[in-house]
Amino acid sequence: MKIKALKFKKPKVKMPKNREVSEISDQKVWLTVLKGSLIALSVSLVSILIFAFFIKYVAVPTSAIKPINQVIKGLSLFTGTFIALKKIDKMGLINGLLIGLVYTILAFIVFSILDGHFEFTKSLVNDLLFGGLIGGICGVIAINFRRKTN
Repeated sequence: MKIKALKFKKPKVKMPKNREVSEISDQKVWLTVLKGSLIALSVSLVSILIFAFFIKYVAVPTSAIKPINQVIKGLSLFTGTFIALKKIDKMGLINGLLIGLVYTILAFIVFSILDGHFEFTKSLVNDLLFGGLIGGICGVIAINFRRKTN
């Protein structure tokens, strides 16, 4: 009696092209981050311009300028994050955090150019932390608000 060796066939499994899917989703994430950051920067520039005209005609205490600037940054980030993430349904924290950080860097560059000099200080680190934190919070709010309205 002869014993034949068993031959196993490898099953043909079609693997999804994860690389292509990953590249598309990465590209979409970065476009979303850039879109949100640019919207936030635009809102911030317009708001600062309006605030500057307001300061010119109304006596505003010097001690109130920094807190008002932080409020403007926060509202700008909320607007940019909310608009950019309206078609995204996951990863609100990460996307918001990235939008906040990119916005802060872009705002630093733009306002430094307008001011005429670049100055790296402790306040830049504070702004990066504030931007990331507020962006992350706004991202979570935007994603959850969108889910509840659907």
